[in-house]
Amino acid sequence: MKAFTATGRTDRAVELGDVPQPDPRADEVLVKVDAYSVNRGETFVLESPPPGWRPGKDVAGLVVQAAADGSGPAVGRRVVAHPPASGWAEYVAVPTASVAELPDRVSTVQAAALPLAGLTALRLLRVAGSLAGRRVLLTGASGGVGHYVTELAAAAGAELTAVSRSIERGARLAEFGATVVGRVEDAAGPFELVLESTGGANLATALARLTPRGQLIWFGQASREPATVSFFDLLSGPVSATVRHFSYADFDRPYGEDLATLVRLVAQDRLHPEIGLVRDWSETAGVLTDLRERRVRGNAVLTLS
Repeated sequence: MKAFTATGRTDRAVELGDVPQPDPRADEVLVKVDAYSVNRGETFVLESPPPGWRPGKDVAGLVVQAAADGSGPAVGRRVVAHPPASGWAEYVAVPTASVAELPDRVSTVQAAALPLAGLTALRLLRVAGSLAGRRVLLTGASGGVGHYVTELAAAAGAELTAVSRSIERGARLAEFGATVVGRVEDAAGPFELVLESTGGANLATALARLTPRGQLIWFGQASREPATVSFFDLLSGPVSATVRHFSYADFDRPYGEDLATLVRLVAQDRLHPEIGLVRDWSETAGVLTDLRERRVRGNAVLTLS
């Protein structure tokens, strides 16, 4: 089959070639991929790819081989899936616990934009707890996760301030009910909860806007810069604040259950994937460049002819 493999080069991070078709384990389905999306995190891994690793965590398509153990969807079912890797291909084997079926009203393009960003947003807000009436600050709101967090948090009753450097992107977030600012420094606190995804200097700035005994959940480092926090600065502001590291993978429930929740919300018109561009998968290398240079708002989805 055809699949993209990592080159380790900076000028062209992936190339399309022939690889063996997957041989699914007993608890895996074989999915014929119709569409996949690209995450910024994958662009980071592609800079120094592990040996034998192939990219691809967010896919949607058709089950062409059911799991031998009888779990999961049957042949012919349309699905969204979150494999650990190797999804930028004609076929991918996925554990049935990481698959959810698609209703007719949810397209494979929409579904492909859901897994990593949607799972991160859903699980992040689950960790945050009840949001009704709480003042919340979200940094790095311009990305795919920020879009989902904003829509879900606003619907849950949060008084949300979202930080977005893009005026156009900010207008979309404001439609969901968020107050949008261009910099963390412009956010009018204090906030009971900070959802921080940029790292660097922004983390300390956002932390200083917490109420006493407030919480900051750190779920990303888009700036790729380490954060420095002063113990003494906290004594004059958010005394006894809590900083929690967050990983969307650190959950006991399988991905498939939460993917089904995301699909249901989309089908009910309560969640709206933001598709920044849709291209044929032959253009994947160019799309990766566009993502690295921040020329894409929302999710980039590639479709297989």
